[in-house]
Amino acid sequence: MPGKEKKEESIRILLVDDEQEFVTTLSERLQMRGFDAEPALDGEQAIESLNSRIPDVMVLDLRMPGLDGIEVLRRVKKQHPEIEIIILTGHGSDRDEDQARRLGALDYLQKPVGVDTLVQRIKKAYKYKTDAASMDESLSGEEDQKFMDKNTKKK
Repeated sequence: MPGKEKKEESIRILLVDDEQEFVTTLSERLQMRGFDAEPALDGEQAIESLNSRIPDVMVLDLRMPGLDGIEVLRRVKKQHPEIEIIILTGHGSDRDEDQARRLGALDYLQKPVGVDTLVQRIKKAYKYKTDAASMDESLSGEEDQKFMDKNTKKK
């Protein structure tokens, strides 16, 4: 059905990595594929950008000066749990992956990763987000109905 699914160009992505050339090039490549991608060069810039633009998906490096990726993940999930986060790192360990997933990262990738693979993971993250939102709406509707049924039977 036209207009039912969100088009790639409207999937908002925030790319967070301190390697400026990498994050700028990746942002451009995703934009060429129709995504609304913006780069942030460190954790502070990523957190600050959330004041003006909430992404659907954040692609986040772990090792950055200042606020590292784990701290960014922690803060973002606390303030904006609806943002799906994909960790993309060249310096991660199994322990880092476990910690990131416990804090709410949906996916964890090691650099180098192909753009096609990243695009698939971004689409998967967006689908997960929208499916979860649909489920929340449907559950709240069921709860409303249960509440109404329960309260109308008392009278």
